[in-house]
Amino acid sequence: MYVRRIAVIGTGYVGLTTGACLASLGHRVVCADVDEVKVERLRNGEIGIREDGLAELVSEGVAAGRLSFVVGARTALDELACEGTPVEVMFLCVPTPMGVGGIADLAAVEAVIEETRDALPRGCVVVNKSTVPVGTADRTAELLERADVGVVSNPEFLREGSAVHDFLHPDRIVVGSNTGQDAAERVAAVYARLGAPTVLTSAASAEMIKYAANCFLAMKLSYVNALAELCERLDADVADVTEGIGYDRRIGQSFLSPGPGWGGSCLPKDTHALLQVADSADFEFRLLRATIDTNTRQFQRMVDKVRTAVTGKRAGSLTRKRLALLGLTFKAGTDDLRDSPALGVAALLKQAGADLVAYDPGITADTTRIDRSLLTVVDDPYLAAKDAEAVVVLTEWAEFRTLDWSRIADAVAAPIIVDTRNLLDPDVLRRASLRWIGIGRSARPVAALTSED
Repeated sequence: MYVRRIAVIGTGYVGLTTGACLASLGHRVVCADVDEVKVERLRNGEIGIREDGLAELVSEGVAAGRLSFVVGARTALDELACEGTPVEVMFLCVPTPMGVGGIADLAAVEAVIEETRDALPRGCVVVNKSTVPVGTADRTAELLERADVGVVSNPEFLREGSAVHDFLHPDRIVVGSNTGQDAAERVAAVYARLGAPTVLTSAASAEMIKYAANCFLAMKLSYVNALAELCERLDADVADVTEGIGYDRRIGQSFLSPGPGWGGSCLPKDTHALLQVADSADFEFRLLRATIDTNTRQFQRMVDKVRTAVTGKRAGSLTRKRLALLGLTFKAGTDDLRDSPALGVAALLKQAGADLVAYDPGITADTTRIDRSLLTVVDDPYLAAKDAEAVVVLTEWAEFRTLDWSRIADAVAAPIIVDTRNLLDPDVLRRASLRWIGIGRSARPVAALTSED
């Protein structure tokens, strides 16, 4: 394999994973960031991200001399040039947060282009790895004003918590370019060792593929959450329903688990961004708008479920009711709190007057940046449960299944477990004299199921 000399700008989830994984494939990679403290920590092997296998890849890459970290994008280019061969590919993995009106904010992308424009060698390829609006590749080319530098869109499809696995075992590689087939093929060659199907297309199509994929997944999640509510009203069991439809190969088993809503760093941002793109094209994307509205409503539905469980009334008062929250991150296996549905539900519970104490395996009480006026974070699930009038499971951490539920039963003020992820075994809780309330689960005592909902 031909070894590429690569600069990766940005060391967040996408940038650090991209840099470490490309180095593991044999490429020479320099990762750059504007945060001097972060760069120094990375040089010392402190990655600051909860991501399985990432720390090991970073350490291996640094030890082998294939991976290094510097401050500033221009410095990354200079370091590679000093080694004798200039940068061949520059990946932009900088933040593109949701800006005014829901459209992605490209300030960081534009800042990197401004910083590196004159330092990029002839024939280099600039790659937009971050999720960006359709048309960003063309905009990047305009800002570069360099006909001798290619611009490519190469969206990432990484799931937090399994980003390394997803990078090294991709379903597909998507590369889009409007500046020539050669640029696209050179970027595709970077991933040659992975042996994944490769889609070579236009830049606009590549940018659209990322939004289309994430928004489809959001629709699927909103659909199953709505389905769960319908199951409750019709005395059906959503677990059986999703199992039955999931065997249909046209539908599949993934993203069919109901929950408190969807969130994280991608789906909320990308659904709003695509909605803005549709509006700018004078297209009323009603299905996508309904997807977002359904998700917003789901947060309130979880609050109503807690109200009913604790007070016996959907409109009952939660004022000064102590509630234990299990899980705060947007999904298990990560420490990411960005747009977490757990925090969305927590905010509504607090607004309703509840006192909240929370435990999450991914964060610690002394390091979390959660507003203490919203809730109290503790480092012990049994402490969180003490004197609680309900325990609310909000994130699907597998270790919650193996808690000592008899001990929790002794600690709580009321034996109520509201499981918004359908994570726990109802029989285990029943044996501990706890009342399990799930999402979309039948109240009928069918088979081993003894839930109340």
